[in-house]
Amino acid sequence: MSQEARKSIAKKVKELRKLAGLNKEQLSLALNLDNSYISKLENEKINITIDRLEQISVFFNVKIKTFFN
Repeated sequence: MSQEARKSIAKKVKELRKLAGLNKEQLSLALNLDNSYISKLENEKINITIDRLEQISVFFNVKIKTFFN
């Protein structure tokens, strides 16, 4: 995954999380993920799988393409 794609996804996840009034730990718990996963994702430290991106998009009720705008 390109750095640009990681940056776009990270920015949108953070934006959606904040709009929902959730901290990183709360989002991790809601998605049944390791506590550090959202932090790593938002800091562009990891590549996200399509399955995980779909899980996040369903949670926030947005289309996957939203993460790439």
